[in-house]
Amino acid sequence: MLSLGLLIPFGGPAAAERVTQIAVNMTSTVPAKHVTLIHDGLSEMVETRAADAEALLAERGLTRTPEDTLNVDPGSPLVDGETVVFQAAVTLTVVVDGQPRVVRSAASSVAGLLDQQGIGWDLHDRVSPAPAAPLGNDLVVAVAHVERWTETVRVPVAAPVVRRFAFNLKPGVIKLLVPGRPGLKELRYTVSRTANRRGTRRALLVARVLRPPKARIIAEGVGEYAALSQLAERSIVGTLRLADSALAMIATAYTAHCSGCSGTTAIGMHAGHGIVAVDPRVIPLGTHMFIPGYGPAIAGDTGGAIRGRRIDLGFNSDAAAFRFGRRPVTVYLIR
Repeated sequence: MLSLGLLIPFGGPAAAERVTQIAVNMTSTVPAKHVTLIHDGLSEMVETRAADAEALLAERGLTRTPEDTLNVDPGSPLVDGETVVFQAAVTLTVVVDGQPRVVRSAASSVAGLLDQQGIGWDLHDRVSPAPAAPLGNDLVVAVAHVERWTETVRVPVAAPVVRRFAFNLKPGVIKLLVPGRPGLKELRYTVSRTANRRGTRRALLVARVLRPPKARIIAEGVGEYAALSQLAERSIVGTLRLADSALAMIATAYTAHCSGCSGTTAIGMHAGHGIVAVDPRVIPLGTHMFIPGYGPAIAGDTGGAIRGRRIDLGFNSDAAAFRFGRRPVTVYLIR
């Protein structure tokens, strides 16, 4: 079989025209496709009979280099409605810790370039332009690795809890007196990287309290003497505080109806249960106290026979006073 090229000289111009027509006819048999071509961020709709992406780029006068990016296989057949994204590489300079080198890249941003070039960095390092900035020809990208920096953090300071014994509450009852408030502390550290840059070490430089905490005050009910034993099991410190205020005394009983009694105490209160007579040299008038077997009381009166560690307990009836009689007691002063 003779090639068409060999037949042309023998056929003259008419034969050449027929060959050209045949080629046009062969091309026209390939159906046209409408493809979206995005070239360096610019989008355009293209009508083409190119068989693949490589031919489409050649048709548009674009030469692809190994550094360029193409979102499709350059040799795969084009499909009508397909989108072809071509990003041409740019030439730029990367300076890492003062060491420059020229590279070509089609990355979309500075961060993409650094990742592509295997250059590690994080938010503590200095990167210029910003990691999100786009690339351009002749751009200079500088990376300065930072191995040490200072870091300031603020942390809450828990409010201390202060527990107070309340003899007017039943045993086991807890009442919040003051809600308290946490404080705030500021800590400043020097942070340095480990040799492999995968970890960090911290050294505390300074700590200061920005806002001191306010104590949370809780009242705990303490009833009769048995409650003190339970309290000792829970808090030896609390029990020692009570013991420190304890007075061993001899108690007698009286009522407002006793002979010579006016019904009004030395501090102007009405005599009765909870008002006791004391020697002011031992227990000052107005002192609050707790007496197991009797309950909470106030030092509200005096008496001629009440001297030293003697105490006279007020009752509301003669029968109650008679039942109490005379007995040793432990008096816990509430301070």
